[in-house]
Amino acid sequence: MAIGKLSSYDEGFTVEVDYKLLNSSEQGWWGEFILTEYRRISDGDGYIIEFEDGRKGRCFLKKKVNRAVYGLSPLFCYHFRGNGLLE
Repeated sequence: MAIGKLSSYDEGFTVEVDYKLLNSSEQGWWGEFILTEYRRISDGDGYIIEFEDGRKGRCFLKKKVNRAVYGLSPLFCYHFRGNGLLE
């Protein structure tokens, strides 16, 4: 997995994510990520993801799997997808 950044332009925060870009084409792109620190984020749009190579784009998030471990803060896996080319 690679390290990137997720920003919310509605809530005004930026966090680091461990992500895996699974598909990137002219029609769209998608993948998965896990937050590197605990933070509550909601499903939906309003996010910008920036990849390790500097490309970024607007994306839609959907919570996928609860990876909670007893005694630790829960970390969730998120599915992201975006349209158009990454800039």
